[in-house]
Amino acid sequence: MTTETKMPFQDTRLPLEERVQDLVSRLTLEEKINLMCQYQEEIPRLGIAKYKHGTEGAHGVAWLGEATVFPQNVGLACTWNPELMREIGSVIGDEARVYYQRNPEINGLTIWAPTVDMERDPRWGRTEEAYGEDPYLTGRLSTELVKGMQGDHPFYLKTAATLKHFLGNNNEMDRGECSASIDPRNMREYYLKAFEPAFREGGAQSMMTAYNSVNGTPCNLNPDVNAIVKGEWGMDGFVVSDAGDVLGTVNEHRYFASYAEAVAASVRSGIDSITDDVGITLRAIRDALEGGLLAEEDLDRAVGNAFRVRIRLGEFDSPEENPYAHVPEAKLCAPEHAALSLQAAREGFVLLKNEGLLPLAKPASIAVIGPLADVVHTDWYSGTPPYRITPLEGVAERMAPGTVIHRTGGDRIRIKSLRTGRYVRLGGADGLSLTADGTAEEAEVFERTDWGWGSVTLKSAGNGLFVTESETGLAASAAEAKGWFVKEAFGFEEGPDGSSVWKSWEGRTITAGEQGLTAAEAVNGGAAAGGEERFVLELLEDGLKAAVEAARQAETAIVFLGNSPFINGKECVDRPDLTLAPAKEALLQAVLAANPRTVAVLVGSYPFAVNWAQAHVPAILYTSHAGQELGRAAADVLFGDCSPAGRLNMTWYKSAADLPDLLDYDIIKGKRTYQYFDGEVLYPFGHGLSYTEFRYLEVQAAPSENGAFNVTVTVQNAGSRAGDEVVQLYVKAGESRVPRPLKTLAGFRRIHLLPGQTEQVEFTVEAPQLAFWDVTREKYCVEEGTYRFMAGGSSGNLPLAAELPVQGERVPPRRLDESVAAANYDDYEGVTIEECREGGTSVRASREGSWIAFREAALGAGAAVLEARVTAPQPGGRVEVRLDAPDGPAAGSLTVPPTGGWQAWTTVSTALADAAGVRDVYLVFGGAVQLSWLRLK
Repeated sequence: MTTETKMPFQDTRLPLEERVQDLVSRLTLEEKINLMCQYQEEIPRLGIAKYKHGTEGAHGVAWLGEATVFPQNVGLACTWNPELMREIGSVIGDEARVYYQRNPEINGLTIWAPTVDMERDPRWGRTEEAYGEDPYLTGRLSTELVKGMQGDHPFYLKTAATLKHFLGNNNEMDRGECSASIDPRNMREYYLKAFEPAFREGGAQSMMTAYNSVNGTPCNLNPDVNAIVKGEWGMDGFVVSDAGDVLGTVNEHRYFASYAEAVAASVRSGIDSITDDVGITLRAIRDALEGGLLAEEDLDRAVGNAFRVRIRLGEFDSPEENPYAHVPEAKLCAPEHAALSLQAAREGFVLLKNEGLLPLAKPASIAVIGPLADVVHTDWYSGTPPYRITPLEGVAERMAPGTVIHRTGGDRIRIKSLRTGRYVRLGGADGLSLTADGTAEEAEVFERTDWGWGSVTLKSAGNGLFVTESETGLAASAAEAKGWFVKEAFGFEEGPDGSSVWKSWEGRTITAGEQGLTAAEAVNGGAAAGGEERFVLELLEDGLKAAVEAARQAETAIVFLGNSPFINGKECVDRPDLTLAPAKEALLQAVLAANPRTVAVLVGSYPFAVNWAQAHVPAILYTSHAGQELGRAAADVLFGDCSPAGRLNMTWYKSAADLPDLLDYDIIKGKRTYQYFDGEVLYPFGHGLSYTEFRYLEVQAAPSENGAFNVTVTVQNAGSRAGDEVVQLYVKAGESRVPRPLKTLAGFRRIHLLPGQTEQVEFTVEAPQLAFWDVTREKYCVEEGTYRFMAGGSSGNLPLAAELPVQGERVPPRRLDESVAAANYDDYEGVTIEECREGGTSVRASREGSWIAFREAALGAGAAVLEARVTAPQPGGRVEVRLDAPDGPAAGSLTVPPTGGWQAWTTVSTALADAAGVRDVYLVFGGAVQLSWLRLK
């Protein structure tokens, strides 16, 4: 097509906005409707091809075929290396481009990554997907990943990064209908902070909303999408809903009665692309337009946002103008990408403890033990690795033939039906189906692995495949225990006679019939007298004893323990506890008793409460499921080819008892994360040891001319080995109007030092990093006072400190004589923040004695009246005004009549007495009451 025949949206000489507006103006209403879903329809008359939003790429391109697989995000975060993240992002972009070039209709360039959710609770089932508990660390790492994915061209994008999941998404339990109660300080200082830099600095072009609600509003309707993300932060790309979530506003949240209302409100709230059932969604959009719930201009805005990104991806331009249009096929799984995967795996290893056992001087023999010793697990969002190097293979490469002994620790068993007396064997036409009609000699031998909390996997010793459930029955046919539904995880409920009821992944009873083993409720002819089929698990080899014997025979034992990414903690399933599975802990204890030279290597998607190991095992390493190069990286670290320098991205607590309820999102009052937790931890945030010794010699801090602060930390490698150190800088505010963090990460730098080398590491701390969110004036505030800058190797080891006076603000006494949002309280007890459909949020008290407090309120000569906007179900309630404390002097009592529901608002008032001066004002609730705003006048 010549320049003269180009339509304006195809003309690269025109400004981007003109091109977007021209394209949208040429679309018919029906075409706009058909462009509102994840799979965008082609429009041949305009030369617009089919396009798919959403290629998974959390730690490598996923679900399309072979691609380079990097460590899980929880492991990448342990590298504390933003530059590495940028390189990884670039690889993801290159490999996504290769797949796009193969089939642009189904292999899109909008990548659903990175996951930026704050991990304030390690029990979250998706902990593996995000970058930890600190918003500054998460922001730095995810921003650089975004830069790598999107490229450095001023106009064209290599790919478009989609940040997820906005917002307050850190539990799987009831995620489709639950609501996270997040007050303004937590929201501004913690949850929003993690997302902000990827938009402001990284220029991220897309974002996905979360399944849950925040403060009573489903996230696809969250007003912060338009007000903050697209408004304050200037995000000019498009926002996509999570799969099934817009219709879930009706189905799960029960927020609307119709799909038309749901899609209309979602689009008006900033959703530009809907990932949902296409037929239902398009019908709902048409209904919304016909009913006046949605205007064509709303579709113009949404479609324009999506095409703004597609234009920058180069879809409508000559390939010669787009530097990313011709990525060579050789870039897919390229050797240099594999080398980067190895580097990332090495840099993510964290040395948790070492009493001189590591690094290993090449021992005469090694026992490599554990269920994770000879596997490389992938997770739900992993790609397909082109190869896998297991830990056993990595160690064996370093040792002479015959000097490595391997045991999994799993029992070898055969299974007999108690009812028929016959054994389970492989049969059927495929030779993989399980039948219970064999003799003892015909019985199949299975390796049983106990993952804890009632989850067991069975692997056939004959073909090396896992037992799984299919539509026709049980078969040993699965290469891995994985999937959205993990049908390879079984339960065995043992009775007093030693026999067990065998349960499927969804709790159905396994029965033996003529056609083989099937999962179903007990039926005639397939059940024992007790109503359920029972099986006897006959032990052929005790896995624990075999592991112990191997440990005794070897000079050194290495035990690889941890989790399966699909069992007892995954998407839709939160973790039952922080501990290792009891069977795994018992394995480690037994091996250590047999061989004091035992190394524990934790391979996991999340932190573990390994208190016994910390007290007894001489050396402990941690890594995430680290991708295709896990085994080689493990060997490099174990044998000292590199000194481990990974640092923990999360606090490792001693017990789940140290944590409040999983759905408590208030990290300040709940004392979560290193910022507020004041108890004793197992390993602190930022922890990680080395094979060499680093000394912190000096810290200097001074204000700069532009209002920032310059901090210089002098570090020396005082050991005999070269190594990386992660220099960490924290800041603590002095006296403050509000509870401030014990410390907050303000900077970090990963550096390499040779033995004896000294380096000065310079940090610039911007003034906003010292700010807190002042609810009395609804803005960030840097308070006047003395700030302490602390430097060291972890949040728990900060030997250097320097104090600086900061010329900031003094927060004045707060005003209550104008309408004040109830959620802008200073403290609370027994309330949650909910939606007010008149606008904004409200505070709900559902039990007697709940309260909210407003500190240092300027009441002047005397406040005479309390006026408030309230709701209450039957039988209504009351609000008492008390001064100085929840049980302090009473200044008045407000009766709240039943209004007919939580969103049936009315304004009520009451007279006050003796409310003068500067006082702490408490509103104490009686009964079930909801309060939107208040005013004392």
